[in-house]
Amino acid sequence: MGSQSSNQAAHVQRASDVVLVYGKSDDGKGYDVLRRRGEELQAGKLRPLDDGKPIYGQVVRLTPRQESPALFDVDVQHDGRGSTGRPAKVASDQYREGWDSIWANGAPNRALN
Repeated sequence: MGSQSSNQAAHVQRASDVVLVYGKSDDGKGYDVLRRRGEELQAGKLRPLDDGKPIYGQVVRLTPRQESPALFDVDVQHDGRGSTGRPAKVASDQYREGWDSIWANGAPNRALN
């Protein structure tokens, strides 16, 4: 019973994330797509991964559907989209405290050698 319910949940999740490929991109290196995630409809581009180039957006695996050769179920492998909408925090509080202890030492030393 448990495996049947998990299979149904996976099917519902897959069915709610679908891509329709409708044409080649302007540069000919990818495809123009419409993607339905739940109730949301998005237009986008589908491009192959290239070694050494940054990833913008998501890495997805597409599984063809039997209804149409242009319809695919989407399985997100990696979500490279920013989650916070803010820049990454690259310096920790400990780093900042260490920086202050080294460089923020009060009055400057005015002694000659």
